[in-house]
Amino acid sequence: MSYTAQQFAERAEAIAKAGRKLGALGLTPATSSNFSMRLDADHLAITISGRDKGALTADDIMVVDRAGKAVGTSARPSAETLLHTQIYARFPEANAVLHTHSRTQTVASRLYAREGVIRFEGYELQKAIAGHSTHESQLDLPVFPNTQHMPELVEKVDTWIDAGKPLYGYLIDGHGIYTWGRDMAETERHIEAFEFLLNCELDLRRLRQ
Repeated sequence: MSYTAQQFAERAEAIAKAGRKLGALGLTPATSSNFSMRLDADHLAITISGRDKGALTADDIMVVDRAGKAVGTSARPSAETLLHTQIYARFPEANAVLHTHSRTQTVASRLYAREGVIRFEGYELQKAIAGHSTHESQLDLPVFPNTQHMPELVEKVDTWIDAGKPLYGYLIDGHGIYTWGRDMAETERHIEAFEFLLNCELDLRRLRQ
């Protein structure tokens, strides 16, 4: 183990603080959602399953290894832990992962499930997503089919990445969004930006009917 108790405490408090913020924004209803931060190459701090994410404290955070197995506790991590470990494995620059379940994210995931992707173009707020410096670009947010079998979903995400397609976040049909960043502040920015962009797309869809 290369991380220290102090490092875990700092990550746990950062996750709890983010959870309370996102909960206040209405993005984590009914104990949904899960959050994590990288501790070292082999471990991450992640929310314990079933906790109210809008009322998180450091005691609601545990450690898992890169296989998603609990370390030093009998607590149970999120059933979607493998989606977190996948992101850290595929994106070495990622140090935080946020998964939320807003109404907007869920509705958008259902509406665009058949297309399999939502494309944002011309929005100034696309620049809030790391790697985007202009609104004159395309930002694709894939929508993957939902499944209770996490290895199946991991495989779909891997297939997208292996095809050389940029990936900054993704929706799961009838579910919510995953996004990540170099630190918690950047990841929170990504969540807020995607939430705004999805709301814009849903508004435009209604107005065009």
